[in-house]
Amino acid sequence: MSSDVAAEPPRSRTYEDRVGKIEQCGIDYIPENTRKSSPRNLFTILFGGSLTFSVIIIGWFPISFGLGFWQAASAVVAGSAAGAALLAPMGLMGPRTGTNNPVSSGAFFGVAGRLIGSLLEATASLAFAALSIWTGGDALGGALAAFFGIEDATVPRLAAYAVLSVIVTVMSVLGHANMVAAQRFMIPTAGLCLVAGIFVYAPDFNPSYSGTGAYAFGSAAATWVVSALICASTVASYGAYAGDWTRHISGKLHTDGSIMRSLLLGGVFGMGGPFMWGTFTAAAVIGGGHATTDTPYVLGLVNAAPLWFVPALIYLGLAAGTAQAVINTYGTGLDTSAIIPRLNRVQATLVACGLATVLVYIGHFSAAVADAVSVFLQLLACFSIPWIVMVAIGHRRRRGFYEPDALQVFNRGERGGIYWFWHGFNVCGMTVWIIAAGSGLLFASNAWYVGPGAALVGKADLGFLVAGVIAAVLYPLAIKIFPEPDEVYGPST
Repeated sequence: MSSDVAAEPPRSRTYEDRVGKIEQCGIDYIPENTRKSSPRNLFTILFGGSLTFSVIIIGWFPISFGLGFWQAASAVVAGSAAGAALLAPMGLMGPRTGTNNPVSSGAFFGVAGRLIGSLLEATASLAFAALSIWTGGDALGGALAAFFGIEDATVPRLAAYAVLSVIVTVMSVLGHANMVAAQRFMIPTAGLCLVAGIFVYAPDFNPSYSGTGAYAFGSAAATWVVSALICASTVASYGAYAGDWTRHISGKLHTDGSIMRSLLLGGVFGMGGPFMWGTFTAAAVIGGGHATTDTPYVLGLVNAAPLWFVPALIYLGLAAGTAQAVINTYGTGLDTSAIIPRLNRVQATLVACGLATVLVYIGHFSAAVADAVSVFLQLLACFSIPWIVMVAIGHRRRRGFYEPDALQVFNRGERGGIYWFWHGFNVCGMTVWIIAAGSGLLFASNAWYVGPGAALVGKADLGFLVAGVIAAVLYPLAIKIFPEPDEVYGPST
């Protein structure tokens, strides 16, 4: 239980988070007696939001890199488990602080330094939301074109983007309880589509599929490692969002263990399961000769599917794609309101959804923008993974103690409090993060540039792994050399 939580802030307000109502809860403290969510909702969000192409496609990468089915499947399992281990502890702050993880990170980076987390989550969520609408719109538009015999799918795709954007905006504005309800609906409906897909693509699937033999990273071992790391980083990246959901969970009613178990299972099975469906179908489509490793994944699925299954692909593109995008735009809205405190959650969410929609349409007409978003997400991992590692270490070292009212100082335009440190910044924590992220960039590899470190390991993108390891080593050492004030550790026991 969250027994070390400080007293509730005297400025706390009364909130209501119900299906059919617009959520008023922003980044300010949510009182314990108004938190109605539970740990099982964490699994629901991770699983329901992953039954879509923007997540499933992660399982396609190992096959497209040249691995055989069993090699790819083992990389998915190992990567999902490793990512889930990083994700699980990131849900423990929300019940104690009553706010999201970026604001909670002010305990370690300073109440002004926590803007690092807000910017990381806001930009990542915006890019992921755009990708969800892109992939969902492409799947929907392409499937509609195939179903109705339309040769040029451009108009159906543009229309699909608009439909998805409107639905995403409405759901994101409605907020948390409505988002959870949408994910609950996705599990049996989109899940049924994936189950049916197993039988649809099974005739072309050969478990002995050995891959192309042309490994993207020089050897089977190096390609396996990169594939596993992609899965791990995707699951772990949700650590920044975990507080968006757990701030609605009462630390007095639910244990840390139940929260961590839900996130762990959500990472391993809720996200790893859809990854595996992507691996299975990729092996069937490519191994069955319906596509090559260069063929876009969704196009390959459409080409290999019988006409009667096309509506299921349309549903995965429309409904499930919307569910995933809502998770991202909901988080972007929270962080936009954290960066610009004068905006409430609803206003900030409308801004976030508008930006995501604009990005989607620009990206459709400009391949350079779409490529830039992909590269940006790769580079972003070098900044976000060390942040996640440091927050998890800081939480453990502080024994889960937070002073919720002191975390809200910046949001109220005030100064002072135990997390003020130096002008609102914890210099020690921020320096470690900068060093870790900078080191990671030296080992980054993408379509724009290859770091000198990556060049030594066959151009494999190991930037986020290097950044995370350096943060894990340097942060405890830095805190030992430059001790933090005693009050941040709470009352002595």
